[in-house]
Amino acid sequence: MSYIANTDKQRAEMLAVCGVKNIEELFRDIPADKRPKSFDLAEGKSELEVVAQLTKMAASNYTHLVNFVGAGFYDHFIPAAVDALASRSEFYTAYTPYQPELSQGTLQSIYEFQTDMCRLTGLDVSNASVYDGGTALYEACQMAIAQTGRRRIVLDGGVNPIYRTMLKSYTKNLDIEFVEIAVSHGQSDRAALANAMNEDTAAVILQNPNFFGAIDDHTDIAEMCHAKGVLAVQSVYPLALSLIKSPGECGIDIATGEGQSLGIPLSFGGPYLGFMCARKELSRRMPGRIVGRTVDTEGREGFVLTLQAREQHIRREKAISNICSNEALCALRAHVYLSLLGKEGLKDAAELCLQKANYAKIRLEAVSGVEVMKSSPIFNEFTIRINKDAGDVVGALIEHGFAGGFPLGRYYPGMENYLLIAVTEKRSKREIDQFVAALEEVLCQ
Repeated sequence: MSYIANTDKQRAEMLAVCGVKNIEELFRDIPADKRPKSFDLAEGKSELEVVAQLTKMAASNYTHLVNFVGAGFYDHFIPAAVDALASRSEFYTAYTPYQPELSQGTLQSIYEFQTDMCRLTGLDVSNASVYDGGTALYEACQMAIAQTGRRRIVLDGGVNPIYRTMLKSYTKNLDIEFVEIAVSHGQSDRAALANAMNEDTAAVILQNPNFFGAIDDHTDIAEMCHAKGVLAVQSVYPLALSLIKSPGECGIDIATGEGQSLGIPLSFGGPYLGFMCARKELSRRMPGRIVGRTVDTEGREGFVLTLQAREQHIRREKAISNICSNEALCALRAHVYLSLLGKEGLKDAAELCLQKANYAKIRLEAVSGVEVMKSSPIFNEFTIRINKDAGDVVGALIEHGFAGGFPLGRYYPGMENYLLIAVTEKRSKREIDQFVAALEEVLCQ
């Protein structure tokens, strides 16, 4: 257990360097009424006692719940080899490659991760990753503003509300106008988006599947954007891209997303992985770094930082971003995960999600007090309306052993009776049946 063991002699030496005789004199500038009443702390406990107490406290957490919560972060299966490989010391202790010629292994893994993301999204270039999905979307907004010279961002209402909150937080002190458009029957409202675009619009932000789980083909919206000189940005769920139309096929300019579903465990909000891909013409607007592959004068293959538009390069106000550190270890996990599953394995996992989600929909449709929203095709997430407050129902389901979905009323006034349900390949038929039975019991109480 870590601790600081300063002796009385060492403390006296430190006080002398500060030019004071004792602790009281050190804090004399703090008014008496602002000082703590006492430092009379309880006696310290042994390591054994502390561990026992913390273990008891941790046991009160519901870590055993069967998870039906999504909302952008998902409980997918992670092969054991992901942990084994990503935990190797040469990867686990590596830092950002500021001296790239000494970091060939790290650069190669980043290059291969970039290749994975380009293939998934159908776009030309990927950077070496950013903090998370919300941060990636913010960076895409900054790219669009820098590229177009405009200051207006149109936000589709189907974009994750957590991401929308992050966008407004990051840009609170910037001269950027956000216009939000409500979704229509689960999908993007084309007419409203068209009306919201003007000569000062830099980008339209979309999400597919959207926050309500609905799949949408945004090809027509991308064409509408391009006709007005506006960039089309799409936040995507990477696992779903093995089944649905890719951003590149839709004509999207910048694709971003949360890479947590690619081999990264759920962990109270992080560390997670933000990925960014774009058309080649926008590559110099991308934040962070892009790793490239080349050969040296002797014809040997090597990896280099092809593009590194970072703050340490003295770009100052010309920098696209000043918070664009990459998530190399998380990106490595994503690459290992994708390599282990392969093209067909990733598709198989996605199809299991789709099939099990549709089975859950069928089972829930038979429950009294439940209405399954059917306005759009889904991937692994869908919305239900119930006859009770969704927040209360989720709380009651915990007692039955289930994390029973995401109450939409938290972010959408008027949707207090709506619940967002996510089903991944980890959920068995038995778990789905038990969840439906538990929900039916709670609704009948």
